[in-house]
Amino acid sequence: MPFFIIRQDITKVKADAIVNTANTNLIQGSGTSRAIYLAAGEEELTKACEEVGFCERGKAVITDGFHLPAKYIIHAVGPVWKKGKWQEKEILYSAYTESLNLAKQYGLRSIAFPLLSTGFCGYPKNEALMVARNAIEDFLKENEMTVYLVIYDRESFEISKSIFASIEEYIDQNYVDLKDETFVSEKTLSLQTGHTESPASEKDKKNCRESDISRLIHREEESFTEMLLRIIDQKGMTDAETYKKANIDRKLFSKIRKNEHYSPSKKTVFCFAIALELTLKETKELMEKAGFALSDCSKFDLVVSYFIENGNYNIFEINETLFAYGLPVLGHL
Repeated sequence: MPFFIIRQDITKVKADAIVNTANTNLIQGSGTSRAIYLAAGEEELTKACEEVGFCERGKAVITDGFHLPAKYIIHAVGPVWKKGKWQEKEILYSAYTESLNLAKQYGLRSIAFPLLSTGFCGYPKNEALMVARNAIEDFLKENEMTVYLVIYDRESFEISKSIFASIEEYIDQNYVDLKDETFVSEKTLSLQTGHTESPASEKDKKNCRESDISRLIHREEESFTEMLLRIIDQKGMTDAETYKKANIDRKLFSKIRKNEHYSPSKKTVFCFAIALELTLKETKELMEKAGFALSDCSKFDLVVSYFIENGNYNIFEINETLFAYGLPVLGHL
């Protein structure tokens, strides 16, 4: 853990292994495959693949990375798209899991995938992305590994049209452009609307002030770490469940747990809010504890808030949408 979608040239990713979109005969192909061969060294990689000889669809084999930043190349053979009538989904899922298990067998801690079978093999990108996410998510539920899904061209990365339309509507309704925002004082607003508050007694005001101070002191006494751990306990979740659902590395979570005065980034707070399935109100409270606030001027905040308000806490789906919008994804190493 964790799992990131990144825009990068896969040959330049510094992971323990990168995955090549291979064919059954392990012969150099076009696109991603050719780029990997050229970066690794055509002669060396061709010879290594010839020694292996063959790999059936849905399986994977491994060779050295030669001149790549990655130590190894895992050659995964996905299906050729035939309108979903020839178990393409199962074969593609297997290609991912076989690659991940091979990386685990070699003791690797990180792996980078392209979106398998979407080039020459013709697998529809949206459907291929769903298979990739499901396979990687299932693997990470039981294993520790950092996984990258490398998208070379973000413009070709698509999300569901229905989700996109809903998010666009949500942003339109909630987004505030600071240049156009007019700030009106409560006093001016009351004069404009004709609404005024009824006068409160001095005793009521004093009790209100004392209550506010008491709440403030109580809130200040509890640090972000203490509040986070309290909520985790209330939810009945284990540490592993929490950091995996938050798309956060185990070592970072351990660091937070041990540091009562840990100061998280805003993204990290969002990660925990998603993992703990907090409401938007609860998310705001956790944000405040860390010294942040949700902003109607931030499309990043609005996209994540949309998913929280709609009860969708799958951080991988959220990250797909953030990536499609060109926004930072949730997670931390």
